Amino acid sequence: MRQSEKPGSRRGLFKVLTVFALVVFACITTEGYINSATSAEVKCIFNQSNSACQYAVGIGVIAFLACLAFLMLDVYVPFMSNAQDRKYTVMADLSFSGVWTFLWFVCFCLLASQWARTHDVRAIPEDAARATIAFSFFSIATWGILTYFALGRFRRGVDEVSVPTYTEPTPDLHTPYPPTYAPTSYNPTTYTPTTYIYPSNMPESQKQPPFTSNLLPQGETSYLPPKY
Repeated sequence: MRQSEKPGSRRGLFKVLTVFALVVFACITTEGYINSATSAEVKCIFNQSNSACQYAVGIGVIAFLACLAFLMLDVYVPFMSNAQDRKYTVMADLSFSGVWTFLWFVCFCLLASQWARTHDVRAIPEDAARATIAFSFFSIATWGILTYFALGRFRRGVDEVSVPTYTEPTPDLHTPYPPTYAPTSYNPTTYTPTTYIYPSNMPESQKQPPFTSNLLPQGETSYLPPKY
């Protein structure tokens, strides 16, 4: 049986990705735009390509919000009672992780390409630019690992990702009684009447039937008051 990944590993990756997205977003928003000495208009530090900075900021913000959402959802998924909802959740996790792995790859290639074309770096904070490119590359690997985990969960099936619950057993229609309350076997006994044997020399007048009635004849009964 294939061993599944621990939930703590996924949650740790989500926390790491949250930090990576914050680093990319913070580097560009704080030091990603500068203006030249002859103009007041600010330009992106990556070859003055504003689209490159805007793309990295957008990817970082959405990745940060998605990490928070999937972090809470990863805790809630095992307690979902509906298997269809768990299936859609795992599919959303797989789709988003795969798409964002590709988008971070595009972001890394775009920033690296624009940074290689930047010639005048005298007024540019190079550390911020290199940090943005580096954490974009780290995000590719981390989102790729999340995609692998999500693909494994999808292949195993979403029924394993649940809390064990009580399942009502199927009644057996062929059994007249449940096994616990089955009646014991009944063995009827044969009644043997009692036979009275009288001595052969006893007079006929002294012989009495086995059952006699001592009731008085009807009409001869009278009420006798009690004596005190």
